[in-house]
Amino acid sequence: MNTQNPASTDTGPDENPQVLTTRDGIPLKVSLARALRREKLRALVLIAPLLLFVLITFAAPIADMLFRSVENGIVSETLPKTVEVLATWDPESGEIPDQAAFTALYEDLKVAVEEKTHTRLGSRLNYEASGMSSLFRKTGRRIGRMEPAEATVERFIDIDKDWGTVETWAVLKRYSPTITPGYFLNAADMQLTAEGVEMKPENERIYLYLFWRTLFLSLTITSTCLLLGYPVAFLLAALPARSANLLMILVLLPFWTSLLVRTSAWKVLLQQQGVINDFLVWTGLVSDAGRLVMINNQTGTIIAMTHILLPFMILPLYSVMKTISPSYVRAAKSLGATDWTAFWRVYFPQTVPGIGAGAILVFILAIGYYITPELVGGTDGIFISNRIAYHISTSLNWGLAAALGVILLLAVMLLFYVYDKIVGIDNVKLG
Repeated sequence: MNTQNPASTDTGPDENPQVLTTRDGIPLKVSLARALRREKLRALVLIAPLLLFVLITFAAPIADMLFRSVENGIVSETLPKTVEVLATWDPESGEIPDQAAFTALYEDLKVAVEEKTHTRLGSRLNYEASGMSSLFRKTGRRIGRMEPAEATVERFIDIDKDWGTVETWAVLKRYSPTITPGYFLNAADMQLTAEGVEMKPENERIYLYLFWRTLFLSLTITSTCLLLGYPVAFLLAALPARSANLLMILVLLPFWTSLLVRTSAWKVLLQQQGVINDFLVWTGLVSDAGRLVMINNQTGTIIAMTHILLPFMILPLYSVMKTISPSYVRAAKSLGATDWTAFWRVYFPQTVPGIGAGAILVFILAIGYYITPELVGGTDGIFISNRIAYHISTSLNWGLAAALGVILLLAVMLLFYVYDKIVGIDNVKLG
């Protein structure tokens, strides 16, 4: 009988060769896949607290800001019946809605007054049309004493003549959708009218100018920090360790002082009767009548913020310069290069990553500052962030504040993209 060794059996090209297994008989490929999944799960568990922290403190506020910038459900939620009636009304007709709209308005306001939501509605619509807040407050006080049969056109007009104007009802209809572009239009100095999107009157346009001013001052502060910080970082990198450590303490000294204290100190130094002006008058550089105005303007903002943000430029520059070997410059000089040529052609290109890191850090911090511009900038030196803070804490127009914040965020991302295309984000390092 002819027998064949199984090990020498010829297998076809599609047949699976002998499968490697672990000691417990599980295929090695399956065992490796399980081990890899366990490692990924362990890594996920380790980073889960950090991931949760980022989602709660960073991603969730941005998502909420994006939502608030377009959310407008208060009109349809407070006046549902009125909104339904106005859906068939055409403001272009030039006539106010018929009795059905006033009846629906009475029924909606009756409920809104009991729930005390009519004042919130009036405040929201007052952002779009002046006088709407007082209109709803006045009507809310009278609506409780009205009977359903008294909810006529004449009675509402008797309460406030604005109910007899087409524009009042047009505003209700215009802002009845739950999603509105109104906040973004206001943030761009535009408004939504019956004719469509239009620019606001010249004397009401403030936000586009504030955006340009914020961008200009942030770039100026970044440039000033670079001009002042580069020599200091170069000196730190060139000095012996003991002297460099002493100078580094002086650079970091502002971090040990409260931001509010530093800003208040600049108010004392920069005012017309302050230390700097007194010194200039004493030295005869300026006359007593010609004291410099350096506070409550853009000059004060640039000086104070440059002082505050200067360490954020020096530290990245110093960390990069410290890694540059002095032998490169010596080699260039030994080949006949002058001091300037050796610096500009050999040393400076190696510091570009530090310049990029410092510039990005200072610019991003500067464009979002609002405490220092508020204290030393006056009306001419405030940033767009000051208006955002105003709408959040004072006017309570959170929708407009969110829209301004979104535009500011998009502007920073756009500038970051342009910087990446021109300089390259790979050329940015902290040492």
